[in-house]
Amino acid sequence: MKTTNTVEILRDPAVMRTFPKIELHRHLEGTFDPKTLHEIAQKNKLDVPKDFEQFKTTIQFPKDQKPDFKLFLSKFKTDWYRSHEDVEKITYQSVYNMKDDGIFYIELRFSPEHFSLQNDFDRKEITKLVISAANRAARDAGFHIKYLITFNRNKQTQEEMLELYEMISSLNEPDIVGIDLAGDEQSFPPDLFDKFFSRIKQDKKYKATVHAGEVTESDQIWTAIKQLYARRIGHGTSTIKDPELQEYLKEHFIVLEQCITSNYQTGSWSEESSHPLGRLFRMGVPVTINSDDPSIQDTDLTDDYVKAVKYFDLSLEDLVQANLTALKSAFISKEEKAKLIEEYAAAVKAFRSLHRV
Repeated sequence: MKTTNTVEILRDPAVMRTFPKIELHRHLEGTFDPKTLHEIAQKNKLDVPKDFEQFKTTIQFPKDQKPDFKLFLSKFKTDWYRSHEDVEKITYQSVYNMKDDGIFYIELRFSPEHFSLQNDFDRKEITKLVISAANRAARDAGFHIKYLITFNRNKQTQEEMLELYEMISSLNEPDIVGIDLAGDEQSFPPDLFDKFFSRIKQDKKYKATVHAGEVTESDQIWTAIKQLYARRIGHGTSTIKDPELQEYLKEHFIVLEQCITSNYQTGSWSEESSHPLGRLFRMGVPVTINSDDPSIQDTDLTDDYVKAVKYFDLSLEDLVQANLTALKSAFISKEEKAKLIEEYAAAVKAFRSLHRV
């Protein structure tokens, strides 16, 4: 039973920041450390404000701004990085900072194209560089990390995706555990990429997560599952309108990676307080809490957790359950999951002891 005192404790961002969290849906491209990015921009003599506070207004979605999908997307730029050192520096600092968000385990997704496009860097080298820097940062910060490679449907053809996939696969990098399909789901529906995902399924090397049902109806979620073999769905807010899909997700343990703040800013959901995450959780649909692009959103994962408590009345036990759902749906081996679940139980116990909840 949740006490009033516990509710107030969980609504305190300073407390919630220390709660151990599992995150399945966060883009490195939207998680940059603003100070480091500002330093890189100044070094590379980019046309950006020299004043840091003014600079932040150009790279972040304004907190008082009404939802605006085009404005949100305009914050993703690929011309910051002019050297491998730039990519390494922004990756290390951005990942290291995640310790301040209470990250216990994360499957961080990134696009080699994003960091390579401006200078046509070798995609294999950039992939190895990002993973090396991020692994070092996570080790220094004290949390667990694996990676998903993002393919953008409105920037890459299916043939280009297959070509990049071959390069990535040839690395045999054990910390890459999944493939993510992102981008404009309205203009580029999932069935356009069935050949690509059939190859992924055939190889049995990586599992798939697909952005679907964020700004489209639930039929795209069905397609992502049936034709693209998705084991998780990015966002999937339209699931709330499809009872048959809800039952299917429960039966087959296909997990929704939901993002309260992001969905409001992009306009995919009109009010944070009515976001479907809370209702889907109560229905038993496997849902998880994620940040998506916290630096661009001018927020963090902790903020989404506080909103989940405030708007959906989730208890500490509910939050733990959502995180266990995330761990059980992680794209890692059964042995790794079992070990992490044991470690996570100890981390939750320490949190309870620290805050007496």
